[in-house]
Parts: sequence; C-alpha cells; structure tokens
Amino acid sequence: MQFEDLKIIEPIIKALKEENYSVPTSIQEKAIPLIINRNDVLGSAQTGTGKTAAFAVPILQHLFLDRKQNNSPRKINALIITPTRELAIQIAESFSVYGKYTGIKNTVIFGGVKQGKQTDALRRGVDILVATPGRLLDLMNQNIVSLKDIEYFVLDEADRMLDMGFIHDIKKIIAELPRKRQSLFFSATMPNNIVVLSKKILNNPIKVEVSAVSSPADTIHQYLYYTNKSNKKKLLLYILEDERIDQVLLFSKTKHGADKIARLLKKEKIKSAAIHGDKAQNQRQTALKQFKNGEIRVLVATDIAARGIDIEKLKYVINFDIPNISETYVHRIGRSGRAGDEGVSISICEPEENAYIKDIEKLIKQKIETINDSPFPQTEKPMTAKEKQVFEKEKTKRKQEYFAARNKSKKNTNSPTFNRKNN
Repeated sequence: MQFEDLKIIEPIIKALKEENYSVPTSIQEKAIPLIINRNDVLGSAQTGTGKTAAFAVPILQHLFLDRKQNNSPRKINALIITPTRELAIQIAESFSVYGKYTGIKNTVIFGGVKQGKQTDALRRGVDILVATPGRLLDLMNQNIVSLKDIEYFVLDEADRMLDMGFIHDIKKIIAELPRKRQSLFFSATMPNNIVVLSKKILNNPIKVEVSAVSSPADTIHQYLYYTNKSNKKKLLLYILEDERIDQVLLFSKTKHGADKIARLLKKEKIKSAAIHGDKAQNQRQTALKQFKNGEIRVLVATDIAARGIDIEKLKYVINFDIPNISETYVHRIGRSGRAGDEGVSISICEPEENAYIKDIEKLIKQKIETINDSPFPQTEKPMTAKEKQVFEKEKTKRKQEYFAARNKSKKNTNSPTFNRKNN
C-alpha cells in the first residue's frame, strides 16, 4: 500500500514525497482512514511506529478542506497534548513538514521558558496548537488561549502523561473542550487507569493496536556486553573506536552520570553533549539540534529522552546503564530502527544489572546476542543480599562524613580569621 491509497490530498502527498515517505507504517495504514472518516480512535502503539504522522496527516487534511470551504479568521481548531517539551516541539515540527503546502499554521507552547514568543505566535493566529499541560493551563488562566473552537483533540503518550502526574491537569483541560469534537487517544500501554481515562475522552472509539510494548521492532539488532562496573567506561571507549558508529544516543540512569560520561567523551576528543531535566531548555534544544545535524557524535541522555526524542534515521542506541524496568529498555532502543529502518542497540551490563537483563529477555521473549570477545569481560559476581546491605551502610556513612566535612568547611570560611586572611 502507498500513501496515495489512503485518500490523502495532493498538497500533503507532495510534502510526504519530499520527505521520502512512500509506504505507510502499520499504525498509519490503520489509523489514517479512520481519522479521515471522522472516527474517534483509541491507538495503542509503541514509540517509533510513526504515530505522529498517523494523526497529523488526517488532521491537516480536515483543516485544509474546512478552510477551503470557510475562509474565516484563524482560530485554534486542533489541540495536541503531550507530556514533554521535546516531544511537543517535534510534533509541531512534523505538522510543519507535512503541512508545508496546506497553508495551515501551528505553534507549540511549553513551560520552562518565558512565554513572550509563544504568546506572540498565538496572537498572530494559528490553526493547530501543540502543548504541554502546565503551560497550556497557565495561558488559559491568563485568557490568552481559548479552547472553545477545538474540533480535533489528540492526547499523545497518555501513559507517560499519567506517570508524570498530569492526570488532574488533563481533566481540567478536557472540561474546557467542546463536547462536539473528534478525539484521538494514543498510548504505548493500556493499563486500567488509561482505559478509564479514554472512556471520558472518546465517543464510540475504534481501537487500533500495533506492536505491544513488549516487542521491539524486528529491524533492531540487539547486542550485549557483560563487564565489571569498574570497566564500563573503558568498554564504552572501546566500542566507540568503531568509526562506523557515527551517531549514538546513549542512555545513563542519572543526570550526574550523564554529565560524567559526556565529560569523559569530550576528554577523549569524542564530540558529545548531555541532555536531561537539569539542563536549561535552550541547552537541551541546542544539543538536540547539533546531534541531528551531525555536529556531535554522542548524545548522552537520561530517560526523559526515551520517548520524547525523534531522530530521523538514528541507527545506534547504547545502554550504558541497564534500566531496572524492562519496558524502559524497549522504549530506549525504540529510538533506533524507526519506520522500517535498521537499528542497532548495544547494552553494557555490570554484575548488579545481570538480573535486569534476565527480566528484559523474559519480557521481549528473546535472548539478546552476547558479544564474548570483549577486552573487558565480566569477572566479578553480583553482590549477595548481605554484601549489598553492608555496601549501602558504608555508602550512607561516607555520604554523612562528606556532608559533615563540607558543612564544617563552610563554617570555617565564614570565620573572621578566614576573612582576614583573604582580605
């Protein structure tokens, strides 16, 4: 099947062809005709299946045809809610790309930055608004945004939204929407709370299900290195000696760890940057732009990026730390091998993470291919429960001693003697 077979209008087909979109993905093939026919849709689709185009293309088509019939001033007719700034920005970019020949305008609003530029764009008039919940409610409370003209509503990454504590915000937003509208609801997983929420949003929805979260895309080749904790960084540098690995999204479990890895790589003359929640919005966007443009080789990320960053043609994902939640592994490696392209995931496992690998393999129902000819093999065994207890006690003790010494040092720096010495 081709995109032309989905009854998509010529201005959008032209834009899709320019982006080398020819064959729709499974979610696109199933959802686009339903949305064009104005059905509410409950979509279950994992990251990387092309679901942004699945809702963006038909919404653009509706708005283009509506505007052709009714040449009224621009109002916000479509609203897309998504959990993270990164994902909101990328969805808005997708609308711009697919709708470049339609004349349909969109803008994106999110928190963490001053609202001036966002409100200026809104006042100039837009047809489509992509938003994170907090900033949207803020601008609604200021009477800058009204939802009274919404005809098309999308709640994207719903399970992620609830995990991040947005349920009350979502309910407030839904309460302000017109009853007569087309609603689309997408979630990678469908736990009971998601199903309950979907019933409040959708009207006689048709369910579209594609690739459960437990199954990574078949196009992703998965590899695993077992090593010791002390050799993880050495093994990473060894892996990156292969110059064919030219664009890598690397996952760290902590913000501090992400910064340390980025510093190590820079020291080794490997262009890199870290992206996580403590970085300012402009820093994150700059790093992401440089990565997309090939200016940096390794983007080190925490799991904030696992379902919010869409890098076209990304091939390599490295798990420097193995996630303790198996589904997170699937979301991470799903950044590569998107929309039918080939991907490669490489995981570096220390002894304490061996159990996580077993859980992951149980979830995905396959063994991850182990690389045995590593110069840094795993020789240590995981700690016993008793050893872990002793280790944690020692770790707590060292922390307490560190902070006690630091506080003592601070007191000394405020003493008259210290001040006299430095005056």
